[in-house]
Parts: sequence; C-alpha cells; structure tokens
Amino acid sequence: MVTTEMPGKADGDDVGGSSLIEYGIEDRPPLLRSLGLGVQHYLTMVGANIAVPLILAGAMGMPEQFVPRFVGTFFIVSGIATLAQTTFGNRYPIVQGAPFSMLAPALAIVGVVAANPPAGVEAWRAALLQLQGAIVVAALFEVVIGYTGLVGRLRRYFSPVVIAPVIVLIGLTLFSAPQIASATQNWPLLILTFGLILAFSQFLGHRARAFQLFPVLLGIVAAYAIALGLSLAGVYAPNTPGYVSLTSVAEAPLAVAIYPFQWGIPQVTTGFVIGMLAGVIASIVESLGDYHAVARLSGTGAPSGRRITHGIGMEGLANVFAGLMGAGGSTSYSENIGAIGLTGVASRYVVQVGALAMLVVGFFGPFGAFIATIPSPVVGGLYVAMFGQIVGVGLSNLEYVDLDSQRNLFVLGVALFAGLAVPEYFLNVATASPDGVGGATYFAQSLAAVPILGPILGAEVVANTVFVVGSTGISVGGIVAFALDNAIPGTDEERGIADWARTAEEDEDFRSAYDRFARGGDEARAD
Repeated sequence: MVTTEMPGKADGDDVGGSSLIEYGIEDRPPLLRSLGLGVQHYLTMVGANIAVPLILAGAMGMPEQFVPRFVGTFFIVSGIATLAQTTFGNRYPIVQGAPFSMLAPALAIVGVVAANPPAGVEAWRAALLQLQGAIVVAALFEVVIGYTGLVGRLRRYFSPVVIAPVIVLIGLTLFSAPQIASATQNWPLLILTFGLILAFSQFLGHRARAFQLFPVLLGIVAAYAIALGLSLAGVYAPNTPGYVSLTSVAEAPLAVAIYPFQWGIPQVTTGFVIGMLAGVIASIVESLGDYHAVARLSGTGAPSGRRITHGIGMEGLANVFAGLMGAGGSTSYSENIGAIGLTGVASRYVVQVGALAMLVVGFFGPFGAFIATIPSPVVGGLYVAMFGQIVGVGLSNLEYVDLDSQRNLFVLGVALFAGLAVPEYFLNVATASPDGVGGATYFAQSLAAVPILGPILGAEVVANTVFVVGSTGISVGGIVAFALDNAIPGTDEERGIADWARTAEEDEDFRSAYDRFARGGDEARAD
C-alpha cells in the first residue's frame, strides 16, 4: 500500500497524528482516476439513495412512469448538495444523500395525506407536495440552528465517550436492513460480494494499486456480473434475491426533465413540519458522528466548532433545496466514510468529481433503472464491509478514554444498549398497531391514556417527535450518552477531553468559503 503522511496543521491536514492514507483531503489525483474513485464513493451509497425514493414512491402509489424521474431527482440533489458541502460547507469528503432518519416522518406524512387526499388532486401528488413543504420549513430551522453556531458551541460537551457510541450506532443500526437480514436472503451472493471486497482491500492491496484504490468498485462489478450470468443461465429465478433483469433499463426514458417545483407548489401543514423537525434533529446527531468519523479516517483532528457550524448550516440549505426539487431530504452519508477507511482515499476532489458525474447521469433515465437492478444481496455484502468499518472507527475513538473507569464503561454500555433497544420497542409498537392505524398514531393513543400527563404526552406534536427520535438508534444513543456523560462526575482526562483537545482542530484552522474567496481576494489585492 502506497501511503502518505499528512503533516502540518492547515485546513485538511493532520492535526491528530499521522494517518496512513492514499490521498489526503487536499490531494487531487489525475482526472480519470478521480472519476473512477468518485464513482466508487457513490456506489457505496446507491443502495440507500435508491431505496429511499423507491420506498416513498411505493408508499405514495406513484405511477410507474414517474419513478425514473423521481429516482433521478435524488441523484441530482445528491450531486449538488455534495458539491455545495465540499466547497462551501464543512469541506469534508462526505457524500450527501437521502436520509433514512427523515424517512419515518416522511412515511407518516405520506400515509396521512394519501389516505385523505384533497379533492381534485391525485393522492400521490398531494402527499408529495405536503412532504416537500414539511422538509423545506423544517430545514429552515436546521439552517438557523447551524449558522447561529448552536451545534458548534455545544461541541465542548461532546467528549469521545459521547461520539464513540454515536459512530458505532451509525454502523450497527443497519444490521437488520432487509439487504442483509431478509428471511429469503441469498447468502452465497452476499458472502461472495463481501469476500471480494475483503480480498481486494485487505489481502491483495499490496499486489496491485488498482486493488487498493478500487476494492468496492471491483467487488460490486464482479458480484453483479456473476449474478447477471447466473440469472441469464436460469440459476436465479425471477423475483428471487440475486436475480438481475435489464428489461427496466431498456424501457427507461433516455432523458428525464428534473427541475424545481416539478411536482407542483409545496404545501405546508404545521403538524407535518413538527414531525419532520424530529427527523432533522436525528439527522443532525448522525451528521455530528459522521464529521468525527471522517476526520479520524482522514488523519485530521476532531472538527472545530466553526467547521461543524458551516456543515450543519449547509445541510440545512441542501434540505431546503431537496424539498423544492421534490426529493426526500439530504444529509451526510456514512457509506462513503466506510469507503475512505477501506481505500485510504479521502480526497475532497475525488468526491467532487463523483458528484459531478452523478449530476450528469441523474438526467439519464437508464442510469437510475440500471442502479436499481443491483441485487439486494450485493448491496448487503457492501453494507457488511462499509458499516463494519464504521463500527471499528467509532471504537477507535476510545483510545482517548480511560477504559478502566467504571463511569465511562457505564455510559458507553447504556448508550449502546439504549440505541439498539429503544428503536426495537418502537418497531414493535408499529407492528402491534391495528390495521389502518400508523405506528406514530398508535403510539400517540397509548400516551394519551397515561394518567394526568396524557393530554400533554398524547398531543400529536409531542408523540410524533418522541416516536421519530425514539425510532432512530443514533439519536437515542447520542442523547443517552450526552446526558449521562455530562451528568455523571468525571475529569476531563477520564472522559478523554484532555487528550482529544490536544489533537482537535482550532476554529482558525478552518477556512470557510467567505475566508477563501472574499477575504482571500482582499488579501490578494492588498498584496
């Protein structure tokens, strides 16, 4: 493996000790290589970025002729949001995509509106317009929270004892994804995909540079080719895990028109906005974990409050844009962070090139249709490698923490347990709800029966917020860890804050877009 050590303490450089990486944040590989590496970054998240629009389209009952444009919209939003974040936001090499943390409130909104659509409007379109309005208004709160520096100022309360379980839960919360845990899973194909990525990244990387740089891309392509061959040979039957059919690709429109307000003018309902705000809060907590994870993998110090401020603020703007375009929101994606750990490619330029490629192909109808043909077992094998890597990154933050401290072990253990157990409870609540009653509504009815506090707890605003946040393991674990770590007495050395502070990025080390363009221009003219 060819490695570089990132010296110094400038924006994007190593402030936390040496880090063995192929390409650092500021590195710019050759264009063609960057294109391949950028596409690889995006391939790690296609499963999720395709799953969200397909889930929403199915829930809304969207006609099939509109689905390719709907999927393409998510890739267009992803490309623009990624370019904005890497250029004007936190400038980390993180791909932006459709958030699962906002999917629960989105499905709740869709379910309510689709069941009682307004007269003269198609049910699916009415649901989508209400979803857009909720995302836009809730995202405006995220913009304010971000750019006022509230999240950045809270940074000093997020010790490694808090951040470690948040990052670990980012990886663990998808262990039950249907692409992995489906009862009809095609385990040979899943294990083959994982085995190929494992072989290329861990065993063969020293033999050829292509294996080290493109383990994910090579693994997915090889597994897909095998699945396609077995499908054509009749080994995999239609409608079974692993089966590949290219019929949808041939039938997809060559080009799709994607533009703001393409579905109509967004509609705003207060209750829907508050429910979506809970999803936005969950997304912010997840993004904080993502920022720390990518900083560690990239060989930089923990993100400064200023970098966090610009990152969360830009995510809010991207969410506003997603709402106007008719997508399901936008947030930092953990998948490509795992790819950084496997490949050592942390170049911002690579991610930007990949974003430009997605921006172009998003208008190409067969692209979305082709991506959708990737078998779920192949995506599952990818998830095992990607999210397993993220779990390891989360645990690595504990090097700063005193693990002989009973206090720290208690906080870590309870946070991780709560992050897995509480969402399972809400899943069971949703499953137990009577036919025709959504999980959030059923939960609200249960809270309304609580003596004395029932009228408050059972209020739609309160119940929906608790249901959405409680259904998101990352949020639950983060909140529990934050509360316990800041409530239980402990020294800065014990909690890892002292060692972390010595390696953390300072506010002045981060140069915002204003610093680089406006002030940079002024300095140049002054010289």
